Amino acid sequence: MAIKVTMPRLSDTMTEGTVATWLKNVGDKISEGDILAEIETDKATMEFESFNEGTLLHIGIAAGETAPVDSLLAIIGDEGEDISALLSGGEAAADAPKETAKEETETTETSKEDSKTEEAPKAEASVELPEGVVVVTMPRLSDTMTEGTVATWLKKVGDKVSEGDILAEIETDKATMEFESFNEGTLLYIGIEEGNAAPIDSLLAIIGPAGTNISGIASNFTAGSKSESASKATETTSVDKETTTEAAAPVEQEASSDGKRILASPLAKKIASDKGIQLNQVKGSGENGRIIKSDIENFTPATAAAPKVSAEQEAAPNTAAKTESPAKAAAPQVYVPAGEVYKEEIKNSQMRKIIAKRLAESLFTAPHYNLTIEVTMDEAMKSRTTINSLPDTRVSFNDMVIKACAMALKKHPKINSQWKEDAITINHHVNIGVAVAVEDGLVVPVLKFTDAMSLSQIGGSVRDLAGRAKNKKLLPTEMEGSTFTVSNLGMFGIVEFNSIINQPNSAILSVGAIVEKPVVKDGQIVVGNTMMLSLACDHRTIDGATGAQFLQTLKQYIESPVTMLA
Repeated sequence: MAIKVTMPRLSDTMTEGTVATWLKNVGDKISEGDILAEIETDKATMEFESFNEGTLLHIGIAAGETAPVDSLLAIIGDEGEDISALLSGGEAAADAPKETAKEETETTETSKEDSKTEEAPKAEASVELPEGVVVVTMPRLSDTMTEGTVATWLKKVGDKVSEGDILAEIETDKATMEFESFNEGTLLYIGIEEGNAAPIDSLLAIIGPAGTNISGIASNFTAGSKSESASKATETTSVDKETTTEAAAPVEQEASSDGKRILASPLAKKIASDKGIQLNQVKGSGENGRIIKSDIENFTPATAAAPKVSAEQEAAPNTAAKTESPAKAAAPQVYVPAGEVYKEEIKNSQMRKIIAKRLAESLFTAPHYNLTIEVTMDEAMKSRTTINSLPDTRVSFNDMVIKACAMALKKHPKINSQWKEDAITINHHVNIGVAVAVEDGLVVPVLKFTDAMSLSQIGGSVRDLAGRAKNKKLLPTEMEGSTFTVSNLGMFGIVEFNSIINQPNSAILSVGAIVEKPVVKDGQIVVGNTMMLSLACDHRTIDGATGAQFLQTLKQYIESPVTMLA
């Protein structure tokens, strides 16, 4: 009797899984304990073994595709067994399994009515793939990723691809990550060009034996699987290219003055065209001197020469002055400013889109309020000087604030909470996110179990995470699981500011600059050093008095750093 195998829940936080690769094919004999596939979860890529034996009759989720937990993954049964009822009825139909062309032909009569109301299966499922050909789709490389941008292709059509080779660098909402191949063969087709964005599961590439005709696969996949938004984006891009070709031609030249070809990525060409930069003026830092995106963004053009004034223009005012009467010549001259209207449009990166979406959701769903307190920093400054006098020790004021937050959160766990519609989750572990400014926006790497870390450990970890964040080398898992967030703009001279809560956290602390000013101490006006702290709270989880008590405890720790060492 045929048995349905569904997408397993391989981790406690897993809601969907991606089939990295199938280790069995339809028609293969399966024994209990055999590895069916490698499945990528939100935490790792894991082997999934069979608990049944028989013949693999159907694969419901192709390699590279993502599906929710409990979706139809495969069907195992007796060789030749009729599985049309499982494919067309009840739960299996709701999961919208992807069928091969042969199976669709066998079940056309039984599923004709259902297909009128169900979502149409992906186009590539209706085309039988030639032997050895694999369709590679845009992977989901982070928990919040909905689309990706191909920053660079490291392989080109016709290149040999081995398992483990890096196919491309893909820009997600959080970082630019290398995407490796789980298959081997020849790269037959590229579905998303460099610089273009596409939703997850869009056709990224096709790999198979050299010389295989894949025109039907590519055209059918493209026609059937593109979302409406992606199609519109493609149309818009086409129109933009047509309307700007003439203007952009001088900028996108691919030959230098000496006749040599200029190597530049399509994305670099586009940015250069938008900014009016001549490619032959830019030095490439890529392979073989290839000009890449960062070269254009970091390019500083030579100062433009001042506009030349013709001899007639120079002479005109003098001539006029000589011929005009003295009274008229003495009349005040009205200065009319002249210039060129100039503006540029910068395409939103994946990171910028997600920042806009998440912060808008936070601001408009969580009722924010802000509490501000002034902290005396004289003792903290003395303590930092003493700590940093030790060998191989470097601690910043931000590290001291993070340590104080971790200890204060243990005393006020309601600040360390999350709002859900049916309950409030209070976290008794402390994972502090540290906001780090990067080129395209903001990322929040997380210090796990911050309350158990020393000041020097916090300082070392923050420097490591911030450095890798700016180089786009952070892993998605290093930006997950925060329970509280600290944002510091003091190094820019900002005295006081309010932040938007980094949900699902319930609060975020804004740290200002240390300011030297007159203060009253023991009834006398003296010179002191103070710092402003502002706590943004979600009123659904944190009452005003609770937030105020947290700030009082935080102030005590910062003003008496020795208490943090107890």
